[in-house]
Amino acid sequence: MSGRFDQPTLFGGAQRLVYDEAVELTLQSMQAYGPTHDHWVFAFSGGKDSTATLTVIVHLVEAGRLPRPKSISVLSADTRMELTPLTIAGNLLMERLRSMGIYCEVVTAPLDKRFFVYMLGRGVPPPNNNTLRWCTRQIKVDPMTAALERRIGELDGSILMITGVRQGESAIRDGRIAMSCGKDGAECGQGWYQQVLPEAKGIRGKIATLAPLLHWRVCNVFDWLKIYAPMAEYGAWETSMVADAYGGEEAEEINARTGCVGCALASEDLGLKTVIRIPYWSYIEPLLGLKPLYRELRQPTNRLRKSGVERLKDGSIAANPQRMGPLTMEARLYALDRVLSIQAECNEAAIRLGRPLVDILNAEEEARIRELISLNTWPDKWDGEEPRADTPLDAVYADGSVQPLLM
Repeated sequence: MSGRFDQPTLFGGAQRLVYDEAVELTLQSMQAYGPTHDHWVFAFSGGKDSTATLTVIVHLVEAGRLPRPKSISVLSADTRMELTPLTIAGNLLMERLRSMGIYCEVVTAPLDKRFFVYMLGRGVPPPNNNTLRWCTRQIKVDPMTAALERRIGELDGSILMITGVRQGESAIRDGRIAMSCGKDGAECGQGWYQQVLPEAKGIRGKIATLAPLLHWRVCNVFDWLKIYAPMAEYGAWETSMVADAYGGEEAEEINARTGCVGCALASEDLGLKTVIRIPYWSYIEPLLGLKPLYRELRQPTNRLRKSGVERLKDGSIAANPQRMGPLTMEARLYALDRVLSIQAECNEAAIRLGRPLVDILNAEEEARIRELISLNTWPDKWDGEEPRADTPLDAVYADGSVQPLLM
C-alpha cells in the first residue's frame, strides 16, 4: 500500500500503529506463511475483524502482492440471529467472492437446531449464562466445526486456516510485533502462526492457523472498513454496513461488541441499541422486544416443573427434584406470535422506507415449529404431563423427603 492518504486525525499519534505499517506487517506474515500451504480457508463470522481480514487478504491477492494459492475457501456462519447490517453485508460479500471464483459456503444449523425452532418447537427455555447456555454451541460452533472438517477433508495438500483474531495494542512495541514464541518452532515475533495436526477423520495433511491481523488496533480495523475498503483502488468492498453494526461514524469510539439480536445471554442489548441509533437502521427498533420476551418466557407461569421425587438410572435421587423445565405449549404459541409480529412490524417499515427486510424466522422455520407443537414434542425426560411451574406443590428435597403443602 502506498502512503498517499495523509490523514493524521485518523492515523496519527506516536503510539499508534499507522495504517500502511499495519498492512505491511500483514503482508509480511502472509508472504512468509501463505505460499507454504496449498489451500487457504477462512472461517468467516461476519464481524468487523473477520470482515477486515478476509477483504484485506483477498485484495492483496487480487492486487498481485500475494501469490494466489490453489484454492481459497470461505465458510460463513449464519446463526439466523445476526444484526441485520451484518447479515446483509455478509451476503453481499459472499456474492462478490463467488463471482471471483472463490469457494463460498454459508453454514447454518440443521432446521431443528436453529434458535427459534429449538426453543419454540421443542420447548427448551431461552438460554442463560448459568446452567443452560445452549445457543452459541448449537447454532454456531457445532455447524461451523462440521463444515470446516468436511471442507478441509475435501482438499488435497496443506491447509492454512486464516482467522481474524487480534491482539490489539498489547502486541505493538516500537513499531513491530512483540509476541512470545509460537508453537512448532515459530520465531519470536511470529507467534501468531501455529501448526496443528488435526484429529478429525478424513482430514489429510498438516493444518496451520494464521492470524494476519493480530497486530491491528481497532482504529486500523475501522479505518479499513469505513475508508479504504470501499475505495475502488482497494477493491470497492461493501463494508460500510459492518461499521454501521458497530456504531457507524462513531464505531471506533464506541467499540461495541455485536452478537445475536436480543441476545439472551447479554445483560443489555447494546449491539442492537447501537445500530438503531443510526437513522437508516432505526426501523428495526421493534427487535428490542425480543429480550423482554425471553425474560417473560423464563417465568414459572410459562414453564413446567417436576413434581415429585425423580430417580436417575443408577437409582439415586436427582439433585434438583422440582426443577423448572420446558415451555408450555401455550407459551410457545404466544412467543411464536410475538416473534412474527415483531418481524412483521420491522418489515412493514422496511417496505415503506425501501430498506432491507429482517429475516430471523422464515416460513420453513415457522412451519416446523407448528409441526413440532402439533406432534406434542418435548425435551428429553419430559412428557408434558408435568404441572405448570407456578402450581403449588409439596416440597421435595434432595434426600427424597417430602414436606406436605401447608393448606
